[in-house]
Amino acid sequence: MKTTRRMLQLLFLALVLVGVFVIQGNAEQWCPFGGVEAIYTYFTEGNMLCSLGISNFYILAGVLLLTVVLRRVFCGYMCPIGTISEWLQSGVCRVIRLKPARVPAGLDRALSLLKYVALAVILYFTWTRAELEFRRADPCYALISRHGEDITFWAYVVAGAIVVASLFIVMPFCRWLCPFAAVLNVFSRFGLTRISRDPDTCIDCGQCARSCPTAIPVDKQLHSTNARCISCMNCLSVCPKLQEGALRWGPRSSSRRGWPQAVIVVSILLVVSASVAAVFAFPAPSFTQVVAGRSAHPPVPEVINLEVYHLTCRGKAALLPYYLERDDMYAISGYLKIEAWPGPGAAAVRITFDPAKCTKQEILEALTEPYFDHTANFWRPSPFQIEGYDPLNLDTSIE
Repeated sequence: MKTTRRMLQLLFLALVLVGVFVIQGNAEQWCPFGGVEAIYTYFTEGNMLCSLGISNFYILAGVLLLTVVLRRVFCGYMCPIGTISEWLQSGVCRVIRLKPARVPAGLDRALSLLKYVALAVILYFTWTRAELEFRRADPCYALISRHGEDITFWAYVVAGAIVVASLFIVMPFCRWLCPFAAVLNVFSRFGLTRISRDPDTCIDCGQCARSCPTAIPVDKQLHSTNARCISCMNCLSVCPKLQEGALRWGPRSSSRRGWPQAVIVVSILLVVSASVAAVFAFPAPSFTQVVAGRSAHPPVPEVINLEVYHLTCRGKAALLPYYLERDDMYAISGYLKIEAWPGPGAAAVRITFDPAKCTKQEILEALTEPYFDHTANFWRPSPFQIEGYDPLNLDTSIE
């Protein structure tokens, strides 16, 4: 059981590292907690925060579905921070023979409330400021940021603190401080699966409780429905009476033998595959702006699709209408709608316009030419470069 989970943890950790450091992708767009942070702004403005994308919502929906059925399997099988924290405890500490501390149950329950406080604070500042405020101290961002200029010292401090704490306590961040764990707990309470104990077969050895990484007293419960269960199967793997049916995992109405761990593996792979497929099947823009006061349906509207460099986040996307609505010789009046998918590399941009009022060439010029801002009294060079278009070569254009 442990081997299967370790292999799945390794798979997802490898996917994160390859996606960030080899493919150079934007891992933030695949973070389920990003979907939680972006909900308010997306449904009030129609735009995502920073460099988040619609993919955050698809991944979040998939993780929540898994949680409702299998409890917090994301924490036990998929989360890179949970994986690293647990491996430090089970690997490094075993080598140096450092035993994890057992936190008293009362203190453990009190500390568990901190993640709800963290969630409330993070969402308040994120939603009121329309910025990813948690990024400044996000240990996961320290892993996926490629350590560029947008990462702060505090992200390393928090990540380092988690590493040190994980040497003495099993998964401390996941149990007490993770804001996404607070979100998952709400859905995990309705989880279909559970650990069930047969008191007639159980010999009350307590090994199941001691092996639980989230300190659930499995040996004291007939049906362990604790919201922070990560379905790791540690309790089953150490049970000396497992074959006699002392413990089983699955729905309450399942057979005496329960469900196999393969249910978790197959469910995770299916849901993740479906979430990724949805991203490509329904690629909704993460930034949209419709020009107020203009008809969105001219007699024959046209669309220009661009690949734009340096369009990395929501803030940069907001500069697109800034340059299209300039008041100099490159001003245009016919664009109707902007849709953008910010990210690293060449980001996709789709502009709907009225061909009776402007041309594709005029749109390209407006986006790339320097602009004299009369209000600020200085020239603003355009940050954008468009694939296939050279503003210094008048013979080039986008078809």
